[in-house]
Amino acid sequence: MKKILLLSFLAATTLSCITKKNVETPGPQLIDLTALDKQSQKQMPKYMETITEAELKEQLYVYAGDEMEGRNTGEPGQKRAAAYLRDFYKSIGVTSGTKDGSYYQIVPDTFFRKNSNLKSSENVLAFIKGSEKPDEVLVISAHLDHVGMDKDGNVFNGADDDGSGTVALLQIADAFQQAVKDGKGPKRSILFLHVTGEEKGLYGSKFYTQNPVYPLANTIADLNIDMIGRNDDDHLTDNDYVYLIGSDKLSTDLHNVSAQVNKKYFDMNLDYRFNAENEPNRFYYRSDHYNFAKNNVPVIFYFNGVHADYHKISDTPDKINYPLLTRRTRLIFATAWELANRKNRVVVDKA
Repeated sequence: MKKILLLSFLAATTLSCITKKNVETPGPQLIDLTALDKQSQKQMPKYMETITEAELKEQLYVYAGDEMEGRNTGEPGQKRAAAYLRDFYKSIGVTSGTKDGSYYQIVPDTFFRKNSNLKSSENVLAFIKGSEKPDEVLVISAHLDHVGMDKDGNVFNGADDDGSGTVALLQIADAFQQAVKDGKGPKRSILFLHVTGEEKGLYGSKFYTQNPVYPLANTIADLNIDMIGRNDDDHLTDNDYVYLIGSDKLSTDLHNVSAQVNKKYFDMNLDYRFNAENEPNRFYYRSDHYNFAKNNVPVIFYFNGVHADYHKISDTPDKINYPLLTRRTRLIFATAWELANRKNRVVVDKA
């Protein structure tokens, strides 16, 4: 999650300093889930349950390990992280999302702000083609970078930010690929999008939305995963919550689908407090989904809130709440399953 300076009329805020404010939670309409008919109700949980705590933990200890050197944009550790993602997709048989088959969408150094000294980097794209509506694409995203090392060589591992979202995305892709192998693949296409440069200013998602491999007009939604492995101070004893941001900003349908999937299969505490208009922390604008929302693509941002280890060397894999990470990952998978398989794409009614 990117730190920002707020506009002059707001108090300066970072993710480690949150303004508390009571807000009204939007009230979703509980609707029929068109994809989760009797047959699909049996199919979806089977693949959802392949997302396990053990696999998430195993991958996160690698991805947020010291070898990745904090995954600073354009640096060798980030390059190793990108190669890890590419090689995982190859190993499970999920094809490249780029036309050249490399899995890499290069973000040139010239794209970053002038005098930033940032080196060229890459987004990592993997793709499952839809069986019935392949031209309609659901994007599921997470940022692959973090903030590197300090001058003394201490590694900022970024286990929660955003190692948690990254390994969640890998496991969601693996679950969908197992469905494909069983002849139960998604009707719409799914792009698994790992973006770079988020910590430097949402650059990877900005580059993708300015240079989309798949037309934004055909992109039905972006489910963005940024920090889903921890509890924040307001939920220290609540091991079944997640913040949802943006779900109702552009599409009433998306908001309702999300709520109904949760009600039917999880009954988690969906906390909407950071979704309010004029919310002072401005989280809606601070992760990669926003570059899709600016282009009228409906979004949901999944987030656990901040904690004492945010952007510190203490954000390590041993601090992750793995049962909760697993629950959240499964919720996102189930929501993606419905969006990818329902009869009609969600309608943009608030652009």
